[in-house]
Amino acid sequence: MKHLIAMSLILLGLTAPAARAALNVLTCEPEWAALTQELAGDLADVSSATTAQQDPHHIEARPSLLARARRADLLICTGAELETGWLPLLQREAGNARIQPGQPSYFEAARFARLIERPTALDRAQGDVHASGNPHLHLDPHNIARVADGLAKRLSELDPAHAARYADRNADFQRRWPAAMARWETQAAGLRGASVVTQHRNLSYLADWLGLKVVGELEPKPGMEPTASHLAELLETLKATPARMVLRAAYESPKASEWLAGRASIPAVELPYTVGGSPGAKDLFGLFDDTLNRLLQAAP
Repeated sequence: MKHLIAMSLILLGLTAPAARAALNVLTCEPEWAALTQELAGDLADVSSATTAQQDPHHIEARPSLLARARRADLLICTGAELETGWLPLLQREAGNARIQPGQPSYFEAARFARLIERPTALDRAQGDVHASGNPHLHLDPHNIARVADGLAKRLSELDPAHAARYADRNADFQRRWPAAMARWETQAAGLRGASVVTQHRNLSYLADWLGLKVVGELEPKPGMEPTASHLAELLETLKATPARMVLRAAYESPKASEWLAGRASIPAVELPYTVGGSPGAKDLFGLFDDTLNRLLQAAP
């Protein structure tokens, strides 16, 4: 009889449904998926619509992504027009009333962040500029902390039964994150004032935080592919205003940065840009650890 009872309990355990996470969360970018994992742990089932190898401005809303959006309890995006080329279609075609603009289950990180590079005037001739400011806000770690507070509160509102756990996890994150920021800023002190060339304005927040001086961009205008004539002009500019390195994000083609770096005799540096952009950038802490390591290794 004891053996039968034990066997019955084992069978019940095998057939019992697995515990379901409290929230099904879809994020537009990997950095917000990583932040949600920090704040929610096993309380959320989290996936990202994009990877570190994709330009977050331009993706295709495939059927598999529509299915995830249809099931989402919370959609987390950057906002500030970063996803304007594909997000409205995703929200419309998913048919999920919860994740529409203005609803509690739609969260925009930009509403909690400090934005830079706000244009004084909007003109298509200026290229791909954003009315709200530069949307690549996650590369200032101070913005990550600000967004974490806002996101922890939203998670608690959507899942009040676990509000205390979200608050505790955010408190723990807000203890560990400033300590990491202090360490990164100490490590990067020698980079302050260093002149760099970037490909797109997706590294502006990193430059602003570390005190890097951007003296040129590979794109003739924001969002335009580098051209041979513009690169030649930029090479001439660097003869008078030398740069210490050429920076690009992992999802960007290396051709233009390597062409310029080779002719200017400076390093071309690929940065992870977001979580998953390099083997070392496995989470938010790894993203900044690896970014700083790559910059410091390349700096002469």
